[in-house]
Formats: sequence, C-alpha cells, structure tokens
Amino acid sequence: MSTPPPVPRSTFERLTAQPLRLLTRFGGAALTDRLGLRKPAEKVLYEVAKTVVAAASSAPKRAARLDRPAPTGVFDLTPTDEQQLVIATARRFADEVLRPAASAADEAASPGAVLGRSGDLALGPMAIPEAHGGVASERSIVTNTLVASELARGDLGLAWALLAPVAVIDALVRYGTAAQQARYLPRFTGDAFVPAALALLEPRVGFDPHAPQAGAVRDGDGWKLYGAKALVPLAATAELFVIIVDIRGVGPRAFVVERGTPGVIVSAEPAMGLRAAATGRLVLDGARVGRDAMLGGDDGAIDLAGLVARARIGWAALGVGCAQAVLEFVKTYVNDRHAFGEPISNRQSVAFAVADIAIELEGMRLMVWRAAALADRGDGPEVARAAALARLQVAQKGMRIGSDGVQLLGGHGFVKEFPVERWYRDLRAIGIMEGAL
Repeated sequence: MSTPPPVPRSTFERLTAQPLRLLTRFGGAALTDRLGLRKPAEKVLYEVAKTVVAAASSAPKRAARLDRPAPTGVFDLTPTDEQQLVIATARRFADEVLRPAASAADEAASPGAVLGRSGDLALGPMAIPEAHGGVASERSIVTNTLVASELARGDLGLAWALLAPVAVIDALVRYGTAAQQARYLPRFTGDAFVPAALALLEPRVGFDPHAPQAGAVRDGDGWKLYGAKALVPLAATAELFVIIVDIRGVGPRAFVVERGTPGVIVSAEPAMGLRAAATGRLVLDGARVGRDAMLGGDDGAIDLAGLVARARIGWAALGVGCAQAVLEFVKTYVNDRHAFGEPISNRQSVAFAVADIAIELEGMRLMVWRAAALADRGDGPEVARAAALARLQVAQKGMRIGSDGVQLLGGHGFVKEFPVERWYRDLRAIGIMEGAL
C-alpha cells in the first residue's frame, strides 16, 4: 500500500523546533557543567528560542497536523529507544501509582487523586504539535498502544481515565481548524490534568458507532444538539467533550462542547467494570453551540471510520495490558500457594491453564501491534478490518483470561481482597465499548 506524502510542517514548527532541542541538549551536557557555561548557555539559547518564537507567532496561522512515521519497509517489533523510555515511564507509573490506588478507585467509582499525579506522564504534551506548546513531531499509534497496555497493567479503569483527554486532543489535531486548536490545545500542555472525553457510545441496543442517532440541527448561526451518550469517562468533571452526532443529509460530525453548556445534562452511570473512570451519561436536550463548535469548520468532514478503528485499537491495547496483569498475578499465586505439601502449579491442570493464558496473550498482543502498525501507515478498510479483528480477539480471549484468573484462585478469586475479580469485570468491557463490531 502506497504511503501518502507527509503533511508539511508549519512555519512555526520549523522555526521553533531546532532552538528548543538545542536548549535541551546543550543545557544538559556534561561538558557545559565542567566549563561553567551552563547558566550563560541556557540564557543565550533561551533568548534565541524566545526571539524565534516571537517572530514565528506573526506568521500566518493554519491548523497544525502531525506527520505519520516514516515507513522503513521492515517488520520489526523491537521498540525504539524513545519507545523504551516511554514504556519504562508508564510501567513505573502503573506500578507505583495506579496499582496501589486501583481498589479504592473502583470502590468509590472515581479516580480520586490519581489524575493529579499524571504530570509525570506528559500524555497531553506528547500528543500535541510543537506549534501549540506540545512536544510531538509525528503521531505514532504503536507508541500509544504500548503506553495504554502498560497503564492498563496497573489498572484498566484508571488507565482509561488518564487517556480520555488524549482522544479529545487527537480529534482536535486531526480535524480541528487553526482557531479551534489555538483555543483548546494549550489547555492540555501544562502539568495539571485537564479532564476531557470523547462521547461516541449511545445507550441503545445494537448501537453502530458508524451511524450515531444523536443529531444536530441548524439554529440560526449555530447548532442545537439532541440525543444521548453513554459510558462517557470523567463525565461529571470533564471540561471539554468531543461529541459525535449525525446531521441529516450530511453525515456524522463532531462538535466541541464545553462544560456547563445549557442543555447538556450529565448524570452518573457507574457500571460493572471500569468504575475508576467515573463513567456518566450525557443527555443533549437542545444544547446550543456556536457555528465554530463543529470540528473542522463549516464543512466539518471527519473520518469516523478511522476514528472508530483507532478507538478499537486503543481498547484492544488496554485489554492486553489488563490480561498481562492477570498472568503475572496468577503465576506468582500458583507457585506460592501450597496444597498437599507442594505448590498447586505442580498440578497439570493448573500449569496448563496458566500456559493457555500466556499463549492467548501473545496472540492478542501481536494482533494489536499489527493493527496499530497499519494505522500508522494510514486509514482505510485494511486498518478498520485489522482493528475490528484485534478488538474481537481481545474481547473474547481477554474475557476468558479474566475468568480463568478468577478460577485459578478458587474462593480467593471471588472476593475483593484479590484484584482478579476486578480485572475480570474490567475485561468484559472490551467487547462493549465503542459499539458492536
């Protein structure tokens, strides 16, 4: 499949990227310290960068887009140095922050103080182009899946809450106008966590994410939104929603809706799983927004099939991470648990059950990586198919892994003292979120 030419980098990006990289590299060099030049060097480079940024800010503004990774023609599953650093950071955060807080967050149906500690991950800046204060120079769905899996290994519900604003950022970067990007993206570049969410799922049987029933109609120089959205993460606290609706005779469109907009009614909707994400329902009762609220401007065309495919890849990646947590836990448990004078892992039925989990997990992971790699090359039917297959595989096998995890612990698997019952509940959500296949 041929690769489309990369989108040219904006004037702002080209002028500012190099001075800022030099500032980081030179300011941290060991030689700079030995020569006593750190402070003078930082001051000079800072002034250069500031001058260039000021000059670039007067250039004509246009929407900033992220390039696709350059194709290598080689199928290689080895993470790059940058990806290994990102993985290590996400893994440490999962182990030190998410895992200890998971049980309380599930019980309270709220992420609590965990979101306030997300600054170490820099999830927002890593998804935002340099032109708007971020650090991203290209988009990489493979990297995103690696991060999602590591965070879900700590807790799937909390991982979803942390990643919910990234879906909003992605929609703004891909489809937003220059004015929309300038207005909203800088909110996500700081250290503070800014709750936001993409609202796609609807509370009806047989929901098809490619054909939403929530709608929008013209109202003077603006729009009125009607319908309902279900299981929206961080619904009660989100400052910004990107809501997918249908305009009759036009097709699906996305609207940026700010917190407190009249006609947007938010109610809690705690579920069997993913409770830490504080899910809620949005009812759109004639919510009025301006004409500039349609993502992408007056035309507002979005690639809904591509959006759904990326969402499914994300959910599959989350499921892989949660299933990995199950495997790691049961391996330790069956080796430490003794019966009749020996570890229960010596029993063939137990050993085979753990081995089956490991085998299915590897298959799930490879399918997710393949779908993500295809999505990095572009959108289209091939990506949609790979995403659907990956999500279906993770939904089916992940639910089985969760069930086997509970079974391997016996009575301990049924009580909340051990985390496998929570992982089982969370894994059942993979086949529900973002609609039917």
